[in-house]
Amino acid sequence: MLMPKRVKRRKVQRGRMKGVASRGNKITYGQFGLVALEPAWITSNQIEAARIAMTRFIKRGGNVWIKIFPDKPVTQKPAETRMGSGKGSPEYWVAVVKPGRIMFEIGGVDEAIAREALRLASHKLPLKCKFVMREEMDGGADEN
Repeated sequence: MLMPKRVKRRKVQRGRMKGVASRGNKITYGQFGLVALEPAWITSNQIEAARIAMTRFIKRGGNVWIKIFPDKPVTQKPAETRMGSGKGSPEYWVAVVKPGRIMFEIGGVDEAIAREALRLASHKLPLKCKFVMREEMDGGADEN
């Protein structure tokens, strides 16, 4: 599972997910990407499940880049615990994803394979996603 090696704060506040992604909203590594259409917390287990689904489908051909990292701890109190007595202990890690964020990228395979691999990955995630290509994002002009 993905998680930070060390963090400055062991427990963080929940925060808000308003607005659209201002960073990580362009395809930088591959030719095809999976973009989020709604805000969500994506757990490290869901990221790993999506990664496995993609790499199995492309049969280890091409490249897969994960553009999100779970750096936010989510706490839970034990079951059947009375209210009060402080905040619970960290249980799992999430990545905060806003609309417009590119979550995964694929390169080195043709469009049909990439489209199906990213479709399989999107079924593992708790939000609506869209398949995008580098040409669509750049508006036709390549910036390399």
